[in-house]
Amino acid sequence: MYMTTDEIRSTYLNYFKRHGHEIVRSSSLVPYNDPTLLFTNAGMNQFKDIYLGKDRRSYINATTAQKCVRAGGKQNDLDNVGYTARHHTFFEMLGNFSFGGYFKREAITHAWTLLTEDFKLPKESLMVTVYAEDEEAYNIWHKEIGLPAEKIVRIGDNKGGRYNSDNFWQMGDTGPCGPCSEVFYDHGEGIWGGPPGSPEEDGDRFIEIWNIVFMQYNRLADGTFEPLGKPMIDNGLGLERIAAVLQGVHSNYDIDLFRDLIDTAANILNVTDKSSKSLRVISDHIRSCAFLIADGVLPSNEGRGYVLRRIIRRAVRHGRLLGAKDVFFYKMVAKLAELMGKAYPELVEQQSLIERTLKKEEEQFLNTLDRGLALLDSELEKLGAERTIPGEVAFKLYDTYGFPADLTQDVVRDRGYVVDMDGFESEMEKQRARAKSASSFGIDYNKELKLNAQTTFSGYDRTEDNGKIIALFKGTEETDGILTDEQAVIVLDNTPFYAEKGGQIGDTGEIRCGNNLFIVENTKAVGKATIHLGRVELGEFKAGDECKAIVDAKRRKAIAAHHSATHLLHAALREILGDHVHQKGSSVGPDRLRFDYSHPQPLTSMERQQITARVNEWIRDNYEIKTDIMDLEAAKKCGAMALFDEKYEGEVRVLTMGDASKELCGGTHAERTGDLGYFMISSDESIASGVRRIEALVGAAAIEYQQSLSQAVAQACNILKTDNFSVVDRAKYMIEHTSSIEHENMLLKEKLVHLECVNFAHEATECKGVKVVARKVDGYSMRELRLAVDELKNTLKTCVVVLGSVDEKTDKVNLIAAVSKDMTAKVKAGDLVNAVAAHVDGKGGGRPDMAQAGGTNKAGLDAAIAAVAPFLEQNL
Repeated sequence: MYMTTDEIRSTYLNYFKRHGHEIVRSSSLVPYNDPTLLFTNAGMNQFKDIYLGKDRRSYINATTAQKCVRAGGKQNDLDNVGYTARHHTFFEMLGNFSFGGYFKREAITHAWTLLTEDFKLPKESLMVTVYAEDEEAYNIWHKEIGLPAEKIVRIGDNKGGRYNSDNFWQMGDTGPCGPCSEVFYDHGEGIWGGPPGSPEEDGDRFIEIWNIVFMQYNRLADGTFEPLGKPMIDNGLGLERIAAVLQGVHSNYDIDLFRDLIDTAANILNVTDKSSKSLRVISDHIRSCAFLIADGVLPSNEGRGYVLRRIIRRAVRHGRLLGAKDVFFYKMVAKLAELMGKAYPELVEQQSLIERTLKKEEEQFLNTLDRGLALLDSELEKLGAERTIPGEVAFKLYDTYGFPADLTQDVVRDRGYVVDMDGFESEMEKQRARAKSASSFGIDYNKELKLNAQTTFSGYDRTEDNGKIIALFKGTEETDGILTDEQAVIVLDNTPFYAEKGGQIGDTGEIRCGNNLFIVENTKAVGKATIHLGRVELGEFKAGDECKAIVDAKRRKAIAAHHSATHLLHAALREILGDHVHQKGSSVGPDRLRFDYSHPQPLTSMERQQITARVNEWIRDNYEIKTDIMDLEAAKKCGAMALFDEKYEGEVRVLTMGDASKELCGGTHAERTGDLGYFMISSDESIASGVRRIEALVGAAAIEYQQSLSQAVAQACNILKTDNFSVVDRAKYMIEHTSSIEHENMLLKEKLVHLECVNFAHEATECKGVKVVARKVDGYSMRELRLAVDELKNTLKTCVVVLGSVDEKTDKVNLIAAVSKDMTAKVKAGDLVNAVAAHVDGKGGGRPDMAQAGGTNKAGLDAAIAAVAPFLEQNL
């Protein structure tokens, strides 16, 4: 049964909604309050505290389509992306969860029903695994679902302990755990590989599509297990994998979504060979990069930002392999937003930011890419017949040109070389570079730098100031000097640069010493010192040099405006929603603000309007933004509110905005509320139980966003031939009108199919006394093919029918075979359809009397139809 990825996602969610599950929105790729995770990598992440007994929800059953990224840490899929059929950096995990509402029987029944009835997968193509000791799950599959014993594989035993079993899942060394049951799809004998548990299980014939975790134990610190009071369910179904199955393709990169992305990349790069692995890399990486940026991750040299930078640079390098001469990657965003924006509106909302970020990052990387590749080519020439690149070379590329080690590996792989990664890691350890290898989260400078210096901050009232270099670092090792192209850290005795803290990101800009130039990419605090992270653009810097520190004033002004807006937003939320609202976190940048707050339910449309109006009213009041320095007790007495996660020592800064807001804050701010210009909320979502997140914009960013919305509305009005205020009614009318026409067309097409089947029946041939219809039909959908074979079977009685058509929407071949029930002992429809589908590079399956197949080679359709007669001559 062919279904698009959008249809699969909605079918899954709606199935579980019908069965009493709350549809919960996908959580952010940046895990909320979970330091153990780099990125959200599974559907259960947002429910982790429920499983641990730390949280409760208003529902006990939930279903999600969760966006996930696996590109770092122990689950490092990045090296394989583009080179295998199923590895991705970004993927969607469909999940259903029960927190004490139901257990094994219902979970297994739901999985089987959805797969075989809603998705219509042939039962004979499915098999399952169970934990060897889980008799209950085995009996449900065998005795209640009816799976034959040979279709149920027991995995794992207790010889190595439950923790070591493949089919026994555990969150960690302690905590909730339990046995698993996995569902596998059999792609057929034409694909190499064996069933799970066999020596050939790593082949591609049997593919895991569903995993059910039965959380029924709590593992104690001593390794013993005790039953949970409320057993729970954690189910996962990979969207890309099930799409490949339902769309009749073997590789995830051949599903509808990836075909569209690959076509887009090929058009942008003017590439005709769409089977290129580089196109696969680019189409995969645009998803992870766009979604990460939409969730607030920006390219940097540490942590999540460093992983994002690695992925962007890998995509850019593959674009160069395909002939790209200029920036191209950001041009993929529009198509991605079109394809996935309905399910994930943040792609549309953040499209402009995503495009700007990717374009800037690509431009920066291209400045050093050619020099780095030239160095690599030079080193390869020196190797001669040796096929291992020394770790020192890989490290030099990393340290000088920003090449992550996995990018170097990717560059040399197709040339037959490998990288001495042990040598690379040794160089990393010796020099303790600022960013670690691809398997690390990043450097925590507060822990790694040995620095007892103190910096005076002068940036509250200026963006330029003089200072002296009191320390220099490469990575975390102190040095006397730094040279052109070197990544480094500069510490000044006095600086106008604001160090990242309190939710406000660090300043960027430059440090000049005569003609020498250091580009500041970020600013952080280490103890009482401010460190400036960046690279030497030109010349050299030495300890003791007198410098001029120059903050990017335009960026600082935009950050300050957004920071001031968080205070006004907080005040408006408390005024309109109530005093229960407290700030739970914030992130302030030049393009937007993110504000987390305590509130149990989504904002209503009216509340959102009231909050926006109140903040803009205070902006128009043009209050002076005053700062008073006082001790903490005095600040408390004057009614100042302390913000989330701030640490206050001695004297504090009390920020007052007229009658609107009085809070403690050490960040930089606008001079008057009027400087904010205009405030608007772009999104409001739940990020945890009782905690919501608002994203908002002010000033030029808000105006740009509003203009984009206005342009979108204007385009819609132009297309629908109406005005701004009638566009909704017009859209509703057009949708209803289109639905009516589509229904009429469907009825007309059914009549046409009926008439054509009369001719098909008259033109039927005979093979050994059996009526045979085998022909290509134009423009038939799979639904219409099924109508036609039913019509022909009813007319011809004892017969064999094979029809084939090219789907006009997908350009994919659809084949259907039908055998009258009195002939199925001699010919199985599934055998027949697979025999002819081989000519269109396809495969299929179904019942003995009815089977269908899909293929990608439409040029082979005539040969497929011609293959019917020889098959019947041999088998009838």
